[in-house]
Amino acid sequence: MKESHLVIIDDLMYTAMDPREANLFFQLVNDLYNNSSIILTSNRSPKEWTELLGDVGVATAILDRLIHRAEIVHFNDSSYRMKHEK
Repeated sequence: MKESHLVIIDDLMYTAMDPREANLFFQLVNDLYNNSSIILTSNRSPKEWTELLGDVGVATAILDRLIHRAEIVHFNDSSYRMKHEK
């Protein structure tokens, strides 16, 4: 894999992943871990990821790598896109 300094993943967990997709996403996160910065957006809380990924182990492994040394920013307002739609 060619190394990127920053990877941006927008709207993650908008829909559930099947086991193959969840495994591929884990492999991506694992490859990026300690090698690249990641900006990730999601409208789902990490508590919901186990259900959306369908596997507690995979969800835990992904979240462990994403949250380690992370800066988490919560936007609890209405949609940012709709807010600036005017």
